[in-house]
Amino acid sequence: MLTTPEPLQTPPRVGRVLAALFVATFVLGSAEMLVVGLLDRIAEDVRITIPAAGGLVTAYALGVAAGGPVLTALTIRWDRRRVLLSALAVATVAMVLPVLVPAMSYAMFIGLRVVAGAMAGLVIAAAFEMGTSIVEPERKGRAISAVFGGFAVSSALGVPLGTLIGHALGWRGAFAAVAALSVAAVVALAVLAPSLPGSTSGAGDLARHAFSPRVLAVLALHVLVFAALYSAVTYIVPFLESVTGISGPLVSVFLLLYGGADAVGALIGGRFADRDAARTLLVTTAGISGVLLMLHFAGPVPALVALVLMVLGATAAAMVPSLQYRVVELAGPGGALAQSLPASAANLGVAAGALAGGIAINAVSVSAAVIMGAAIGVGAVAVAWATGRLAAPATEPVASAAARPVPCG
Repeated sequence: MLTTPEPLQTPPRVGRVLAALFVATFVLGSAEMLVVGLLDRIAEDVRITIPAAGGLVTAYALGVAAGGPVLTALTIRWDRRRVLLSALAVATVAMVLPVLVPAMSYAMFIGLRVVAGAMAGLVIAAAFEMGTSIVEPERKGRAISAVFGGFAVSSALGVPLGTLIGHALGWRGAFAAVAALSVAAVVALAVLAPSLPGSTSGAGDLARHAFSPRVLAVLALHVLVFAALYSAVTYIVPFLESVTGISGPLVSVFLLLYGGADAVGALIGGRFADRDAARTLLVTTAGISGVLLMLHFAGPVPALVALVLMVLGATAAAMVPSLQYRVVELAGPGGALAQSLPASAANLGVAAGALAGGIAINAVSVSAAVIMGAAIGVGAVAVAWATGRLAAPATEPVASAAARPVPCG
C-alpha cells in the first residue's frame, strides 16, 4: 500500500498544498494556451503560416497525451512529490529555451513543445493524485476543482496577460514570463508539497484496470469534447479579428471574459462532480455543442460573441472535474495510473480539434472552424449519454493515497 491511514491535517495546511498545486497547473495552462493568443506574432517571427503555428498547440497536446501515461507508468513507484518537482523543472527548461535561442527553427520549437507537454502530463497526474489524497472522499470533486482551477484561471488571466505582454515585448517576452512563474511554482511545491509514496503495485497490474473498456469509453468522450471545443478555441483570435471585427488589446478583453467564465465554471464544477458526475457530463456536453453553434451565428455581433464566449467558458470548465472523477472512479484499483489518462485524452482532443479547425479554415474560412466544433460536439452528446450508464467496479480498490486522506505535514 502507499501509506498508512493517518488523520487529515488541518484545513489551512490542506489549503496551502492545494494552492501550490494550483500555481503549478496555472503555469502549465498558461504555457499550453499562450500560443493561441500569439499565433500571428509567432507565425511572422518563425516564418510559418497561422495553421502551422497552431501546430505548436498540437505538439504540446500530443506531448501530454503520449508522454503523460508513459511517464506516469515509469514513475509509478516514485514519491509523488519527487515527480512533481522533477517534471515541472524539466518543463521549465523546455519553456525557456525558445527565449534563449535567437533563431528558433520551427522543428526545434515543435520538439520543445512536445517535451514540455510530456512533462506537463506527468505533473498533472501527480497533482490530481496528491490533491485528492489530502481531502476526505466526499470532497474529491472539489479537490479536483482546486487543482484544475489553475488551468481555468490561466485562461482568465495567464493567456490574456501573456497576450498583452507578447504584443508589447514580443512572444519571447511572454514565454519568459511564464518560465519565471514556473520557477516560482517549483519553489512553492518544494516547500509545501507533502511526501506521497508511490504505488507498490506494478504498472502492468494497474493498467489492466486503468485501460478497461468502461474507462476507455469515458476517455473517448474526453477526446470528442475537447476536439469540439478546440476546433473553435484554437483559432478564436483570427475569428474575433476577421468575423467579429475586433483587434489589438480588445482581443485580450474577449479572451479575459472567456477565461473568467472558465474560472467560475471550474470552481463550481467540483460540487457537481461530487453530486452526480455522469449527469453533469451529459448536460455540459450538450451545452458545449449548442453554444458553439450559437457562436457561429453571433459572430458578427461583438456583444453577443462576448456573452456566448462566457457561457462556453463556464460550461467547458464545469465539466472537467466530472471527467476526471468518472475516469478514476471507473478505473477502481487502477486509479493511480488512471489519474494521467484524462489529461492525455483531453489533449488528444485538443490536437484533433486544432487539426480539424485548421483543415476547416484552409478549406472554407475561419468561421468554418466553429461549425466543425459544433458538429463534433453532436457526436459527443451521444457518447456522454451512453457512458452515463457505466458503473464503477464492484471490487474494493487497492490501498492508495488516492483512496484516503494522507498527512501533508
